[in-house]
Amino acid sequence: MRTLEFRIDHTDEALERAMLVFWEHGYEGASLATLTEAMGISTTSMYAAFGNKEELFRKALERYTEGPSAYLDRALREPTALGTATAILAGTIRTTTSPARPQGCMGVQSALAVGDSGQAVRDLLAAWRNNGCCRLRQRFQEAVDDGDLPPQADPALLARYVTTLAFGIAVQAASDVSRTELQATADAALRNWPPC
Repeated sequence: MRTLEFRIDHTDEALERAMLVFWEHGYEGASLATLTEAMGISTTSMYAAFGNKEELFRKALERYTEGPSAYLDRALREPTALGTATAILAGTIRTTTSPARPQGCMGVQSALAVGDSGQAVRDLLAAWRNNGCCRLRQRFQEAVDDGDLPPQADPALLARYVTTLAFGIAVQAASDVSRTELQATADAALRNWPPC
């Protein structure tokens, strides 16, 4: 791929390509050479447009959140708690098994194990995952308050249950477990959903 001097009109495309590189290789596995080649820009242009590698990763994670991972926002608007849980797991399965993208979840696998230089990214991703769980807990608390979940339901426990399932699905998808098998697993997990 020919390296071009960076222009503003290439920002979205370059960031999309960087996101895919981080998603496939993880934070530490994505070298500057691989990133700049995929983005079609020089290292100098990358630094000028996006800052250092960590800042580029932060911007790529924002893009991932607003793009492939946007199913969370949609799921939180489902009319029932079970609908929310179902939509989250279905969105996770769709996103992590898409043949057009890297397998697994950028937010789960990009920096689980890193050296000292990647610690800030590891912490960023832990906060990203915890934020999703907190938003889900709030949604389930609303469901308890509205009578959609029984009064004895524990919103925090249910949120952790669903996010643990979703993150486990992402890891299994990265190991080439089929979409059909993952959907069957999600369906089985939701059969024990608390009745209202």
